[in-house]
Formats: sequence, structure tokens, C-alpha cells
Amino acid sequence: MNVELLVYVLLGIMAALALVLLWRLALDSYLKWSEANRRANELLRSVLTGEQYGQLVRQGYLDIKSPRDPGCIYRVPRAHGLVGVIEQGRCKMSLCLQPLESVPDADLVVMHKLMIEADEETYLQTANKLAPIWNGDWDD
Repeated sequence: MNVELLVYVLLGIMAALALVLLWRLALDSYLKWSEANRRANELLRSVLTGEQYGQLVRQGYLDIKSPRDPGCIYRVPRAHGLVGVIEQGRCKMSLCLQPLESVPDADLVVMHKLMIEADEETYLQTANKLAPIWNGDWDD
């Protein structure tokens, strides 16, 4: 066996081992993310009422009434996105508030709901305020 062939065989074995290692790391990451999503969805179901969960599934967003302003609703998307602030059926502004680390979408919905209901003023002070995502009337 010549040296050149031996080098190619060893490189092939090393490449195969690297691929197996990368595949294993990707699989572990996927399984951890799947478990995080499962737990986040369980938490979401426990935090929302049946009506709220139904709205989230059917319409893709959750309306949360403002604790301090009965004419104001926060429209929280099911997936990552801007939160709409709706007053008298019109979007007045959009809010952006994200955690520093990546979390499942269900955890984001829980985060917005709990922050708005527990301390709306801090929620508004923390969020980045943007022009409305929709200027027309919202179909409620």
C-alpha cells in the first residue's frame, strides 16, 4: 500500500467521523429544542383560558385587554413578531420586545401576557415603540 493511498483512507475515516459527530450534535440540539417547545406549549395551555387558546390557534394571535385602559387591546402574535396596540379598533402603534436568548414561540406569548397583566407600565417602558403594523381597522 503506498503512502498516498493511506493518507486518503485516513482522511476519509476522519471525514466520516466528523460527519457522525456533527450529525449527533445536530440531533441532540433538535431533541432539546423539541423538548423545550413541548414544555413551552404545556405552559401556554396552563396560562391561557380555553377561549384565549382557541383564539390563538384559530386567528394566530391573542388579544390581551389593557389592565389600565379598557379601550386598549394588545394583539400578541402566536409566532415572533410585533405586538399591535389597538385602540377603538385601530392599531395605534407596534411594540417590539424580545428576550436576549432564543426561546420557543409559546414562551414569547406567555411572556407578553404575564408582563402586560402584571406590570403594564414597565412593559410599555421596556418595549421599543414603532409605527403601527396596520393602519386600517382590525376585524375583531
